[in-house]
Formats: sequence, structure tokens, C-alpha cells
Amino acid sequence: MNYEDRIADSITRVCKVVFPNITNHHNTMFGGTVMEMMDEVAFMTATRFARKSFVTVSCDKIDFKKPIPADTIVELIGKVKYVGNTSIKVNVEIFVEEMFAESRERAVSGDFTLVAINKDKKPEKIFNGVEEITSIGK
Repeated sequence: MNYEDRIADSITRVCKVVFPNITNHHNTMFGGTVMEMMDEVAFMTATRFARKSFVTVSCDKIDFKKPIPADTIVELIGKVKYVGNTSIKVNVEIFVEEMFAESRERAVSGDFTLVAINKDKKPEKIFNGVEEITSIGK
């Protein structure tokens, strides 16, 4: 499988309902809960891309553009943005939808860097074999 196919096959979409128990006193979703959901989608995306064990090492440029109110549906979309020797960067976007209206807008986006680890929890190359490496980018 080539690089582009791996990226396309690993795009991860998760939908969730924003219930009042995950909102703050403004009736909007807690920022920490948003980041937790994004991290989970980034992990799933990286795992689906490489079929390796991953841990998150950083997140950056998380932009909260719109509040996410209670009683809406959110869709989180994770897509591989960069692949290094042992690390992978995944972009996660969150779109918010009204439950009973035709509206959808991007509310949050950010990048998560994850590192592949072996059974000893040490960094591991994402692609080990020459055959696998040479198929990337073709």
C-alpha cells in the first residue's frame, strides 16, 4: 500500500452528542474535554495508519474558533499530516452541527504529535522494512 492510500484509509471520523454533563457554566463544552476527544481521535488515526502502538508527545496550535454548545453533535476528523522515523503528526478538526437544523461549522482544530513505541515503551521506527519504506510515496 502506498503512502497516499495509507493516509486516505486512516482518516478517522467520530461523532458524539454534546450532553450537558460535559459542559461548563456557559453551557458550552469544557476545553479539556474537547482536547481529550481530539487526542483520542489522533491516537486512533495514527494507529490505523501504521498499526503500531503510539503515545502522544505534544499538541500544538489548538484553535478554539467557535464555542461548542450543549445539545449539538460534534464530528471529529483526524488526518495524518506528517510522518517521520518514529513520530507522526495528526491534524484533528471538530465540526459542530445543530441537532435539528441544517448547519455545520468548524469549531476547533489542532495538531497532535505521537511517537510509536515498542513493548519496552521505547521509540520505534514506524516503518521497519525496506520494502515498506520504498512503497511510501510511490
